[in-house]
Amino acid sequence: MKVLKFGGSSVGTASSILSVKKIVEAVNEPVIVVVSALGGITDKLINTSKMASVGDASYENEFREIVYRHVEMIKEVIPAGEAQVALQRQVGELLNELKDIFQGIYLIKDLSQKTSDTIVSYGERLSSIIAAQLTGAEWFDSRKFIKTERKHSKHVLDVELTNTLVCETFGNLPERTLVPGFISTDKVTGDVTNLGRGGSDYTAAIIAAALDADCLEIWTDVDGFMTADPRVISTAYTISELSYVEATELCNFGAKVVYPPTIYPVCHKNIPILVKNTFNPEGAGTVIKQEVSNPECKAIKGISSINDTSLITVQGLGMVGVIGVNYRIFKALAKNGISVFLVSQASSENSTSIGVRNADADLACEVLNEEFAKEIEMGEISPIQAEKNLATVAIVGENMKHTPGIAGKLFGTLGRNGINVIACAQGASETNISFVIDSRSLRKSLNVIHDSFFLSEYQVLNLFICGIGTVGGSLIEQIHCQRQKLMQENGLQLNVVGIADASKAMFGREGFDLGNFREELKKKGKDSSLEILRDEIIGMNIFNSVFVDCTASAGVASLYKDLLQHNVSVVAANKIAASSEYDNYRELKQIARQRGVKYLFETNVGAGLPIINTINDLIHSGDKILKIEAVLSGTLNYIFNKISADIPFSKTIKMAQEERYSEPDPRIDLSGKDVIRKLVILAREAGYRLEQSDVEKNLFVPDDFFEGSLEDFWKKVPSLDADFEARRKVLEAENKHWRFVAKLENGKASVGLQEVGSNHPFYGLEGSNNIILLTTERYKEYPMMIQGYGAGAGVTAAGVFADIMSIANV
Repeated sequence: MKVLKFGGSSVGTASSILSVKKIVEAVNEPVIVVVSALGGITDKLINTSKMASVGDASYENEFREIVYRHVEMIKEVIPAGEAQVALQRQVGELLNELKDIFQGIYLIKDLSQKTSDTIVSYGERLSSIIAAQLTGAEWFDSRKFIKTERKHSKHVLDVELTNTLVCETFGNLPERTLVPGFISTDKVTGDVTNLGRGGSDYTAAIIAAALDADCLEIWTDVDGFMTADPRVISTAYTISELSYVEATELCNFGAKVVYPPTIYPVCHKNIPILVKNTFNPEGAGTVIKQEVSNPECKAIKGISSINDTSLITVQGLGMVGVIGVNYRIFKALAKNGISVFLVSQASSENSTSIGVRNADADLACEVLNEEFAKEIEMGEISPIQAEKNLATVAIVGENMKHTPGIAGKLFGTLGRNGINVIACAQGASETNISFVIDSRSLRKSLNVIHDSFFLSEYQVLNLFICGIGTVGGSLIEQIHCQRQKLMQENGLQLNVVGIADASKAMFGREGFDLGNFREELKKKGKDSSLEILRDEIIGMNIFNSVFVDCTASAGVASLYKDLLQHNVSVVAANKIAASSEYDNYRELKQIARQRGVKYLFETNVGAGLPIINTINDLIHSGDKILKIEAVLSGTLNYIFNKISADIPFSKTIKMAQEERYSEPDPRIDLSGKDVIRKLVILAREAGYRLEQSDVEKNLFVPDDFFEGSLEDFWKKVPSLDADFEARRKVLEAENKHWRFVAKLENGKASVGLQEVGSNHPFYGLEGSNNIILLTTERYKEYPMMIQGYGAGAGVTAAGVFADIMSIANV
C-alpha cells in the first residue's frame, strides 16, 4: 500500500489535476491519496476573511473568484452529465456554507482563530471532493480521524488517538482512497483545527506511518530536493538520495519541498519518502530513507536558508557561572509559543544568542525583558533587543561527520567574499552548520558556498572588465574563445558580468554574450562615471568577483581601494596604482591580504612575461634580490632595433605607434616614464621602498619635446634624426647596439640609454622583446634571465588572463 500526497500546485489547474488522475490510476496497488487546496486558494480564503472582518464589502469579489475557480475546475475535468451536476451540487453546498460564514464575519466584524481555522478547512474539503470524483476514489473526511490537542496556545497532534482512529477508519482499505490534507479537529471540543501551513504532507505521513505503508510519495512542482534554491542559484540540481536526518535538517532551514514534521512519523517506521514532480513524473526525484547507498559522496548535500531571522542576545557579566539562565530563557519563550531555531552561546557564558522569526522578535524581547527585569535593573544583564532583517544559512550533510576542515573552508570562503558571520552553531552530530548573516548577503552566501563545495557543476568567477581598447578587447576575445574549453576541462566558468569603456557601462548577473559585446555595450550600456562604476560593482555584491582594469586611467586606479575593501579582487594591466606613492601601494597590498582577496598586476612589467611572479617566488622562498638589470620597454627596444640608415629615428616612433607597441601618446615611452614605473614596481616587489622621484633619469630626447601638444611633438621630432643617424653610424662601426636599460643596485635605481657590445646579454634582443637579469643571493654568479615578448595587446591580454586564472586556482 502507498500513500500519495499532491500539493496545491499539483491540483491548481485543470491540466495539473488531470496529471494527478493519470499518476493515481497508474498505481497497481491500494493507494491513499492526500490532496491540498487548489493552488492559491488557502491564501485567498485567509485574505477574504480578513477583508470581511474589517467591514470591507469587496470581500464578496474575492469570494466570487473562489466560487468561479472551483466551478470552472469541475467543468474542465468532469465530463458534462449527471456526475458533473451532482458534483456541482455537492461543491455548491459547501460554498454556500462558506458564504454564510463570510457574511457573518462581515456583519459582526470579528474573526476568531476558531472561525479562521474553519474557513481555511474548506480549501482542502472542496479540492478533495473534486479529486475523489475525478479518480473514482472513495472520499474520507480527515477531520474524523486526525485529532489535535491544545498545548502552549497551539494545536498539536494527539499521536496515539490519531493512530488508533486511522487504523479503525482504514481497516478495510478500498483500492483508491481520497483524503483532504491539512485539516483536523480538536479531540475535546470537536472544533476544526489544522496541522499548519504545509500540513497536507504531515497528514500523509501520519496515515502512512499508522498503516505501515510501503512508501510515502510527495508530489509537488519541483523534481525533488535541490542542492540550493534554484531561484537564487541557477546551477542547483536535484539530490537523488537523502537520509532522514539530512532531509529534516534541510526542511527545518527553509527548504519548502516537504513540511518539516512530515519526516518524523515515517522515519520511525523506516518508510521511504519519494519526492516527485507532478509536471515531470518521469524524473527520478529524491528518495529519503534511513541510509543512503553512496556514503562516499560529497561532504555536504545541500544548502538551505531562512530569509526571516531576528537574533536576540541575552548578555551580561551577571550570567557567568549562574545556573539556570538558559532554562529561564527557553521556558519564558516556550510559555509564549515562540519557536527558537538557532542557539549560539559563548563558552564564557557571558552571552546566549537565539534565532527566531522576525514576527516573533518583539514578543520574544518583551517576555525576556520581563523575565530578567530584576537582573536588568541591577545591571547584571543588558536590556534585551532584537537585531532584525538577518538571514540564517545551513549547510547539511551526514558526510560532514568527522571530516576535518569543513567549517574552516566554509568560514574562509565567506570571509574572502566579504560576508560577515554574526552568529553560528554546530551540533555534535556534525550534520548541520548554521550561521546568521545580514540578509543582504544571502544570495552571495548561497552562491559562494554552492560553488566552493563543488555542488555547482562549475566553479564561477564573475568578471568586471573596464577598458575595451586593444588590451581589453583582446582579453574579451580570448575569454570568449577559451570559455567553453575551461568549462569542459577545468570546471571553470568565467562569467563577464560587467563591461565598461570611457563613457558607457553595462552590468548583468547572468553575464553577456562576448561574441558581440561592443554592439551590446553600445545598445544596452548606460552613461557611466567612476562613481557609477564603483557603486554598481559594490552594489551587485556578487560572489567570487574580479575587477579587471585594462585602462591607463588614474581615476579607475583610484577605485581599487574601495573594491578591495568590499572583497572584490583586482587584476590590473594599469600601472598607475602599483607605481603610485609607496604608502598607497602598500595599503592596497595590505587590504588585499587582510580581506583574503587578490591584487595582481603581473602585466605591469613585461606584458605576459612572468617577471613579478618569479620575483615573488624568490622572495617567498628566502632569496634576496641584489640587482636588477632590464630592458623593460618593448616600444623603445622596437625603436632602437628598427633605426637604420633607411629608417630615421622619427619614423621608428611612428612605426611603433602604428604597430600598437607604444602608448597612444608615445612621449610616455620616450620620456622613460613607463620604464620608471615598471622599475619602481619591480623594486617594490623585490622588497625595496622606492618612489618614482628616486629614479635617476638619463634621457635621449630633450625635455622641451615633452611640452606642448602631441601635434607639436610630431612636428619637432624629425629635427633629432640627423644627430641620431650620426651617433648610429659610430655605434655600428663599434658593433654595438642601443638599449634603454633600467637598473636597481644597492637600493639605487636609474634608467637611461646604454651602448652594449656583442658580449652583453642585451645585445641580441630583437623586436619589441623585453629581458630582465635578476642577481640574487642564490643566483649571484649566473643571474637568472627572463626574456620574451614585452609589448603588444595580445600578449598583455594573455598575461591579464593568466592573473585571472591564478585567482581561479585551476
